[in-house]
Amino acid sequence: MTLAYRFDGPEDAPVLVLPSSLGTTRELWQPQVETFAHAFRVLRYEHRGHGESPVTPGPYAMEDLARDVLELLDRLGLERVSWCGLSLGGMVAMWLGAHAPERFDALVLACTSARVPAPDVYRERAATVRALGIEPVAGAVVERWFTAETFRRQPELPARFREILVSTPREGYAGCCEALAGWDFRDGLAGVAVPTLVIAAEKDEATPVGDTDLLAERIPGAKLVTLEGAAHLANLEQPRAFADAALAHLLEVM
Repeated sequence: MTLAYRFDGPEDAPVLVLPSSLGTTRELWQPQVETFAHAFRVLRYEHRGHGESPVTPGPYAMEDLARDVLELLDRLGLERVSWCGLSLGGMVAMWLGAHAPERFDALVLACTSARVPAPDVYRERAATVRALGIEPVAGAVVERWFTAETFRRQPELPARFREILVSTPREGYAGCCEALAGWDFRDGLAGVAVPTLVIAAEKDEATPVGDTDLLAERIPGAKLVTLEGAAHLANLEQPRAFADAALAHLLEVM
């Protein structure tokens, strides 16, 4: 697997990995890149089946997506990195934090969960997307990504990410939906052996606050920050507050 990636920031700085989330690309992190690049060499990448990464036949499992990353780090000669992942990117980080903790200095897990609330919904979505494409599900997905206030005040933002969503390859999106449907890491959280910050969003319906509370309770030593006025893509709706919370944790453990 040869994932698509991009570096930003000074070559001699410690590396911070920013993965895409389900149905997005590396553009997800554009609001934070400049800020993070003051302290880190920022490595953004796209999961298999997303953006410019190869599309392989699904279904995928979370372990597949995590091992893709380990291959990428090995290919780039990166022994240890920090990580900030949102939603699917946070789930991948949980697996890595338990199975390859020696590769990571710090984790930020944002708007994510150890088990999706309704796995069958993701299985059904995968079947719909394979049959009809992403367009039939796009409206409902994007509605959960942003608050009503963002739709009212910044309509161009959800419109742009809807474009990104519907341009995702069908098989890549469906395969990752199946990875989410099969994901249940509740019993593995105690094995995450990397300093961890959990970021929750007050209005996130995709990964409700109860799910993020569980992460903070079960991951040893984890801290929890909740952002107000944000839904699932919290880093886009509250870019400064998100960056400040993440950086405070990442720099503390450097």
